[in-house]
Amino acid sequence: MLEVFLISIVAFSASILTFFSGFGLGTLLTPVFVFFFPIEVAVGLTGIVHFSNNIFKLLLVGKQFNKKVVIRFGIPAIFAALMGSSLLLIISDFKPLFEYEMFGKSFYIYPIKFIIALILIIFSSMDLIPYFKKLEFNQSKLPIGGILSGFFGGLSGNQGALRSAFLVKAGLSKESFIATTVVISTFIDITRLSIYSTNYTKLNLEENWSIVLIAIISAITGAFLGNKLLKKVTFKFIQSIVAVMLLLISVALGMGFI
Repeated sequence: MLEVFLISIVAFSASILTFFSGFGLGTLLTPVFVFFFPIEVAVGLTGIVHFSNNIFKLLLVGKQFNKKVVIRFGIPAIFAALMGSSLLLIISDFKPLFEYEMFGKSFYIYPIKFIIALILIIFSSMDLIPYFKKLEFNQSKLPIGGILSGFFGGLSGNQGALRSAFLVKAGLSKESFIATTVVISTFIDITRLSIYSTNYTKLNLEENWSIVLIAIISAITGAFLGNKLLKKVTFKFIQSIVAVMLLLISVALGMGFI
């Protein structure tokens, strides 16, 4: 099926990118799930794949995480993720903001899709605009970064870009940076999935478990390969490509095309 092919390819590719950029799996996989599922279901299913992939990455690199950074950044992120996840459940049933017609077809702009589109535009801009490329934060700003990252992670599943921007100035080695982001991301995943589970019936896991399982296997395979390539490849150019893709997806999502 088309959805199985697209989801598996994106899960595999994005999982590789996640190892080098600090983000990628959630931001790329969520819009693909949106093609085939309602937005709140897409975010929930992506969260399951994301969490499973993080558990595997913990086994690969988790021992090198920085405890101090995890506490200062991760604890505020967890509480903020609770708020973001709860807000997602509230606004997912809102009526369309407006609708319009194009090429004989009606398009509906829902609040949750519009909000996530704006978030994706902001995240993509961080890798496209020179000012944001140089934007970094020292350790005194870690709690603020945790709040912002956790909230948007709970709301949309896309907190990685903000997390990387704040943690890049934390004085970590590349290996420690990767391990620390994985640990924090896993905490946020646990938090938001606990909220999503209160609306478990909407996920229809009994019907979608095969797609989720294939996505998990694809993501784990990508993570394994990414770990092998960690010391051999630079990803500045690839991050720019990802940013362009995110920008295109966010425009399509915000205009109601997907």
